[in-house]
Amino acid sequence: MPDNSPAAATTVAAEADIIRPRLRTDHHIWGIYIVLLIFSVIELFSASSQEVRVDDIYGPLVRHAQFLVAGFGIMLVIQHFHYRYVVKAIPWLVIGSILAMLYVLVAGVTINGARRGMRLAGMVILPAEFIKLAVALGVALIMSRYQVKGRRDVARHGIILCVVLTLVSSGLLFTQGLTNTLLLMCISMAMMAIGGVGFRKFWTVILIYGLIGGGALGVKMLTARNAAPTPEAIEMARLNHEEVGQGNTSDRSATWTGRISRHFRLNKHQDPISDINKQEQLSYIAQAHGGITGVGPGKSRENARLPLAFSDYIFAIIVEECGLVFSVFLLLCYLWLLGRAGFVAVRLRRTPACFLMIGCGVYIVIQALFHMAIVSGVFPVSGQPLPLISKGGTSVLATSVALGVMLSVSRHAARTDDTDTEAATRELQSLPENLRTDNPTQL
Repeated sequence: MPDNSPAAATTVAAEADIIRPRLRTDHHIWGIYIVLLIFSVIELFSASSQEVRVDDIYGPLVRHAQFLVAGFGIMLVIQHFHYRYVVKAIPWLVIGSILAMLYVLVAGVTINGARRGMRLAGMVILPAEFIKLAVALGVALIMSRYQVKGRRDVARHGIILCVVLTLVSSGLLFTQGLTNTLLLMCISMAMMAIGGVGFRKFWTVILIYGLIGGGALGVKMLTARNAAPTPEAIEMARLNHEEVGQGNTSDRSATWTGRISRHFRLNKHQDPISDINKQEQLSYIAQAHGGITGVGPGKSRENARLPLAFSDYIFAIIVEECGLVFSVFLLLCYLWLLGRAGFVAVRLRRTPACFLMIGCGVYIVIQALFHMAIVSGVFPVSGQPLPLISKGGTSVLATSVALGVMLSVSRHAARTDDTDTEAATRELQSLPENLRTDNPTQL
């Protein structure tokens, strides 16, 4: 006869609690996610006025909402699984992203005058968005695998692999834009700095990135200087409101040179508006119009004139409608996400969990900072989406994957303040032998 007494029920419940670790829902990450969704829905509807038609007013918002819903589903699925499955999937994500980028270079879909996308399941995917996430996760995995036991450092072989992965991925992105290349290098360097790479190794990596990146850019500009512009170059220059000039702008060399030279001009904000500087000048006008408190949601004056207001320049519309106060609040939300990632990471027992949490946080926040810096004029003009807010299905999905990984780690990873030693032991045994090092932030 089964024992149905209260004492027996309590014993069974206690045993079940040992077998199944307590799951945590990180309210900070969820709260930031909800705030970003609110900004995304409200501001994208206003910024998409150039795409609105009389017979389809809500079309752009509905299409964006579909990707937000898909991303939400991805987050729920990933957070349900233990992060060890994410660790196993990282090599496949890296390989798949590299192969997709190679395909784009050969037979990709032309977007804005350059090959950037590939068709998959009836929609256009931008592999560049996933390769940025793949580099962040790949560097996290490599640094976890080559963590030096007993001290906070990464072995030389691990540093070499991180540099090779970053440079290969940067090379594949180089033809699409200089900003993505710099973004990957910044993500890689931020991961190494947080992961405790030795001082000499870290500065050696910076030197390597500087020499190879600067050398590649210099060679590219020199070889393209005297080349005749191709029809694709002329079309891309027209779409980007750039001058064709001399040189083959199909490889973006003349475009980069023109943008950088304009960026360092004194009093550039006072230049008359032309087809060449239309984007940045209208962006500055929109932000100045917003002032401290903004003109109010849906009351933007520049959303119909500013090119790519719904994607690469959506932060300008946010500043115009919400003002400086709410724009700073949005910036703090992204920084809060990175701070929360660090807060959780230092309390985790194992290195892979720590680096996955930090890697995803760095990937999202650095991309957001790049977008805001470009729109506000701190960086030269370039295309970079604002994570989860800018229109772009691939960017929304990639960001959702990163947030799902963060939720999975915060939910399943054992922490130093846990009293459930059995769960911590099972986590250790579930990881590969070379990924069982202690969290370096605890040493």
